[in-house]
Amino acid sequence: MKYNFFHHFGKYVLFMKTVFSKPERFSMYYKETMRQMNDIGIGSLVIVFLIAIFIGAVTAVQFSYQLTGTLVPRYYIGYVVRDITIIELAPMLTCLVLAGKVGSNMAAEIGGMRQKEHIAAMDIMGVNTAAYLILPKVIAALFVIPLLVCISAFVSISGGYLATTPTGMLTHEEYVLGIRSFFVDFNVVMMLVKAVVFSFLLVTISCYQGYFVKGGSVELGQASTNAVVYSDIAILIADYCLAILLTT
Repeated sequence: MKYNFFHHFGKYVLFMKTVFSKPERFSMYYKETMRQMNDIGIGSLVIVFLIAIFIGAVTAVQFSYQLTGTLVPRYYIGYVVRDITIIELAPMLTCLVLAGKVGSNMAAEIGGMRQKEHIAAMDIMGVNTAAYLILPKVIAALFVIPLLVCISAFVSISGGYLATTPTGMLTHEEYVLGIRSFFVDFNVVMMLVKAVVFSFLLVTISCYQGYFVKGGSVELGQASTNAVVYSDIAILIADYCLAILLTT
């Protein structure tokens, strides 16, 4: 198992060197990047919106329950929902979900091209298939996924408002006071840094799994599953490392 890890890690690093090479025709890469931005961004808005609104709602309700019988001011609910969403929940959960939706789709798409020998045909024509198939996906993800994370943070905070204010847990003034209290600008920077790193990991790992798939439909399904599992593991490890680096 240790040998397999170092083998695939080294292969992944060399693969990234091939991916980040000079494009043959910038116009083709531009069109593909725009298509990937649409697929990743517009195609994921609904699932990101649904997850984010319930994340904020559940966080607000649970923290309200924890404050029952304590001397902590009720407006702290808005403060906690804002910070935990920006620092942790929005970047991590959004990217974990996108690893399942976007990552598995990329692995299946590239793996299908490998099995149908489309990649081999492009290699014969002199096309750098690693760069052409994967670089536009990486660039698109690095732009679009942080935007989705920002949307997720905003919707999550709104979800906390909808879960507490109409139900009478908090007044409008209390929730807004909590959101505006003790704000630290660096938390937004931390969120965006996490979003960029997680985006890179989920796309490159998923594409790696699809690009080197061998066999038939069973192996393709396994590659799609591995893309999600390994991306999620990498995101969780990176989340821990970034938390240490950015908060110490």
